[in-house]
Amino acid sequence: MRAFSRAFCALTLGLSACQGGVAPPAPSAETATSPYLIGPGDTLTIFVWRNPELSTDVTVRPDGRVSMPLVEDITATGKTPSELAREVETRLSKYLSSPLVTIMQKQFVGPFSRQIRIIGEAVQPKALAYRANMTLLDAMIEVGGLTRFAAGDRATLVRTIDDKQETYSVQIDSLIRDGDIQSNVPLSPGDIIIIPQRFF
Repeated sequence: MRAFSRAFCALTLGLSACQGGVAPPAPSAETATSPYLIGPGDTLTIFVWRNPELSTDVTVRPDGRVSMPLVEDITATGKTPSELAREVETRLSKYLSSPLVTIMQKQFVGPFSRQIRIIGEAVQPKALAYRANMTLLDAMIEVGGLTRFAAGDRATLVRTIDDKQETYSVQIDSLIRDGDIQSNVPLSPGDIIIIPQRFF
């Protein structure tokens, strides 16, 4: 049975390892609290001090760029809001004297490398923007929990560590239905949670 489980993980998921009951390691403090990076689909408010005609809301396009008055096709993806604001200031300095720009996020998506993806038997499978100190329970609340067909205690968490994909077992049924708080593992940017259907 163990051999079958390992073969299933390798063939079906195309992953490097199936680690049974091994809990995923906690992300480092640096990873958990690293600055938010802008991603495609994010909505940004760009405020140019004393220039309301230049201030605007923009959505980051699928190509990772944004455009605003006087500034076209500037790359936003992978930058912090402050980094993008400094670059916009540099572009605007051709037209304004000492422009001061502030960029704030209105809607968060984030780059793919920092999203939490939940697939399978979740009520609303989707990708979530990673937040500092995010846990498995936080993610399950955002997707509405499990469907009635879910085998939550056979769920798998996929994490990339040192450019290698590792898989870990997570017990979502135990967490949600039995209140087993030890099953509430911390998540890391880029995690994938796969929830299989139970056998009848």
